[in-house]
Amino acid sequence: MSQLKEAFDLGKFGVTAEMAPPKGYDFSHQLADAELLKGKVHGINVTDMQSASLKATSLGLCIKLKQMGCEPIIQMTGRDRSRMAIMGEMLSAYSFGIDTMLALTGDHPTVGDCQNSKPVYDLDSVGILHMLSTMELTGRDCGGNPLAENTVDKETGEITDKSATPKFYKGACVTPVYEPMFLQINKLRQKVEAGAEYIQTQGIFDLEYFKRFLDEVDKAGIKTHIMAGIIPLKAAGMAKYMNENVPGIAVPQHMIDRLAAAAAEGKEKGIKGLPMQMGIEMAAEMIAEIKAQNLCDGVHIMAIGAEKNVPTILDKAGITI
Repeated sequence: MSQLKEAFDLGKFGVTAEMAPPKGYDFSHQLADAELLKGKVHGINVTDMQSASLKATSLGLCIKLKQMGCEPIIQMTGRDRSRMAIMGEMLSAYSFGIDTMLALTGDHPTVGDCQNSKPVYDLDSVGILHMLSTMELTGRDCGGNPLAENTVDKETGEITDKSATPKFYKGACVTPVYEPMFLQINKLRQKVEAGAEYIQTQGIFDLEYFKRFLDEVDKAGIKTHIMAGIIPLKAAGMAKYMNENVPGIAVPQHMIDRLAAAAAEGKEKGIKGLPMQMGIEMAAEMIAEIKAQNLCDGVHIMAIGAEKNVPTILDKAGITI
């Protein structure tokens, strides 16, 4: 069973961390960071060529993580694969014991580093979720064919045994900082109706705005597990860049000021790394506040190449799984 699902079923505060595969084929750095995450998170969510930049596949690193005793969460985008390729990859994942997934539409190749690549977009995130949910319900693939021939009643054509049918714990994403907000609420409803059982958000920095979003989710009667996206900031420049270039991100000025002050202190005292330490502190403060106020069901930490800092963030936030 999915460790994340099990945590939610038991009423625990869910914790996942995000990790990107390498540009090449050497997974050693990612596996070293994953070793530090053992026992600290309910799953390691492996990105699928995020920002449309070519990397090793999510499935490849997920298999490596599974083999070393970690709990991987496979991401699957519709940008690069037809529905046949998506289903084939998900069946392969299940054969390795990977049963938790996150469905994404995927950024267009024009924003990435292989801009001549042709996008597929046979299915968006809702379509991926619906296809997998239909497979789980019927025991048939995306073409309507039985997943295992020996499970079909020869006279009626009905599936008599669904033991060969994988069951995934399916997730999707939402962007709370979006206007008009009702468009994101409607998209969230579609994802949940298509089978999403947990939702992770884009990075949040303003808890009051996040509360307003959660209130709208409640008003809409949408029932699902929501995990707040947490991005530990590394510098004031990073925060400003994200505000200007990343849709759905809004870092408040007071956070930027704290990072800038840490940089100034470090320069004055000749100490390196103070802005990153401040980012760790702010991320821990936000996680602790989310849990103390019982705002949502968990957090998803996107450390963006600094996964080794995730255990420190959780320790400072007082979070154990």
